[in-house]
Amino acid sequence: MAKTSMRIKATRAPKFKVREYNRCPLCGRPRAFYRRFQMCRLCLRDRALSGQIPGMRKASW
Repeated sequence: MAKTSMRIKATRAPKFKVREYNRCPLCGRPRAFYRRFQMCRLCLRDRALSGQIPGMRKASW
């Protein structure tokens, strides 16, 4: 779980554009962020397994 202060800091506009970085809006994780889904890999996996992301399901072969 991310610090609340870091989550709030990430939502503010940065002083310079290059300082901007992505953070998961659900858990606040800064790493392993999927831009397409706007969430981290852990939240993506939880949502996909519970069926909340349409068209995505667990691979099996």
